[in-house]
Amino acid sequence: MSRIGKKPVPLPGNVKCSVANRVVTVESGQNKLSITHRPEVSVKVDDKTKTIVVERRDDTRVSKAMHGLTRALLNNMVTGVTKGFVKELELNGVGWTAKVQGMKVLLNVGYADTREVTIPAGVKVEIVQNKITVKGADRQMVGQVAAQIRAHRPPEPYNAKGIKYADEVIIRKQGKAFAGGGA
Repeated sequence: MSRIGKKPVPLPGNVKCSVANRVVTVESGQNKLSITHRPEVSVKVDDKTKTIVVERRDDTRVSKAMHGLTRALLNNMVTGVTKGFVKELELNGVGWTAKVQGMKVLLNVGYADTREVTIPAGVKVEIVQNKITVKGADRQMVGQVAAQIRAHRPPEPYNAKGIKYADEVIIRKQGKAFAGGGA
């Protein structure tokens, strides 16, 4: 039995969950997320204990894999609609700037042109000086937008220039060493 899959997902007081035709919808306030779960598992909402319970149909390898995955996705949905998810990035480079214009992030990161990253609905991007903050209820979308921003200039190990996650550690490399000698 999956250790993660057999744990019920607790529902806080202000969160509503409904299951219809394999579509699970979790909502709280204006935040609303939904997924279609795989047929190998079944999802039930226990109103008495205010939890979501995931059960698998059989003991095949795919069912076991989907059991824990579905429970983890549902737990992320509940966390997303209550607290939300945040990814922070840092912009390191002389003269490099970033700004939000409408539903796009404009990056001036050392190229001749300005790079654009589209912001999907449900994700909010804030920029203060060299810090870029990506917020949203959907964990996958927040991570995807942060990864797309970072992909335009990943950090390099010699000068530590680039766009990096705030908690990322860049291991610096030593540059070319002067061998000396000569006459």
